[in-house]
Amino acid sequence: VQLQASGGGLVQAGGTLRLSCAASGSINSINSMNWFRQAPGKQRELVGTITIGGSTSYADSVKGRFTISRDNAKNTVYLQMNSLKLEDTAVYYCNARRGLVSWWGQGTLVTVSS
Repeated sequence: VQLQASGGGLVQAGGTLRLSCAASGSINSINSMNWFRQAPGKQRELVGTITIGGSTSYADSVKGRFTISRDNAKNTVYLQMNSLKLEDTAVYYCNARRGLVSWWGQGTLVTVSS
């Protein structure tokens, strides 16, 4: 599985941004797609998940502001980020999982400015 993340950039606090993660390869075996982020000096953390069945879950810190969706025809997962805060600044990574196997895309930097 290959993952290509895009959509990062600089945005003002309160603004919106949408990240994309295009998947290719043996995607039929994927159980879930996930977004992680890593802020400077911090550990990578799970932002949200969308399962093969379409169920979504989110970290408490982004619940109500971020939404994960997917376009099966495009093999793409999205992370819609609204009401961005300074603390959302991080490198965002998409991730695919099948059981204990995990694949990562390259990160895309999101910078939220005041």
